[in-house]
Amino acid sequence: MKKILYTNFESADEIITAMLDNKEIKKAVTRSNLYTFWKKIVSSKYKDKSRPWVMGGRGLMIIACENSIVAQELTLCKAMLLAKLEPYMKTLKIKVTDLKFDVKKWEVEKEEEE
Repeated sequence: MKKILYTNFESADEIITAMLDNKEIKKAVTRSNLYTFWKKIVSSKYKDKSRPWVMGGRGLMIIACENSIVAQELTLCKAMLLAKLEPYMKTLKIKVTDLKFDVKKWEVEKEEEE
C-alpha cells in the first residue's frame, strides 16, 4: 500500500491573515471590537439596558435601548460617551461622530430571540 503524505496544509495563522485581508471581514471585526467596549464606557446603570446595534454611514453608531427613558438619559450624556469612546476609536482606527439611541432596535432584537 502506497503511503500518502499531506504536506500542503495551511496553518491557522495563514487562514486568519487571508480572512483579515478581506476588507468587509476586517471592518466587521473592528466594529465588533468597538461594540465590546460599550459596556466599559457607559455607566453601570445602563450597560444592560443598551447595546450597540449597527454602524451607520458617516460615523453614526446606532445604540439599541431598552426603553425611552434610557434613550433620553443616554442622549443627554452623548458628548461624554463620545469622549470616552475616543481612545478606543483611535486604537481601532474607526471614526464615530454621532450616537443615535433607538428603542425600536431593542424591540426587534427581543422579537428575534423569541
